[in-house]
Amino acid sequence: MDLPGYGYAKISQKTREEWSKMIKYYLRNRKQLYIAFVLLDARHTIQKIDEEFVNWCGTEGIPIALVYTKTDKVKKEELDYNIGKIETKLSAFWEELPPRFFTSANTTAGKEELLSFVEKILNT
Repeated sequence: MDLPGYGYAKISQKTREEWSKMIKYYLRNRKQLYIAFVLLDARHTIQKIDEEFVNWCGTEGIPIALVYTKTDKVKKEELDYNIGKIETKLSAFWEELPPRFFTSANTTAGKEELLSFVEKILNT
């Protein structure tokens, strides 16, 4: 499932909590779930809601991969800085970080690597 703008949606706190319960229920109980891809906007350092979600997945043993999106929208120095900040923050919680991919919808960067990863998972 894709939750575009989940962290930015202008919704009530009650609705946000209901969404959170639904998402967590789905991830905990979906027997066919091989992996969840967590999309992180590479133009920014990690948002609190994303950090909490990634760490929750780790606590629950839910397999995830980090997919950095919009990598074409920032200069390499800023990209490196943002990724460094994100991964430093996550490393405080994670012994080993989940697999990561750098993607761009505009340039299709990372597409082949991501598809190869999915194929590998489906073939195991």
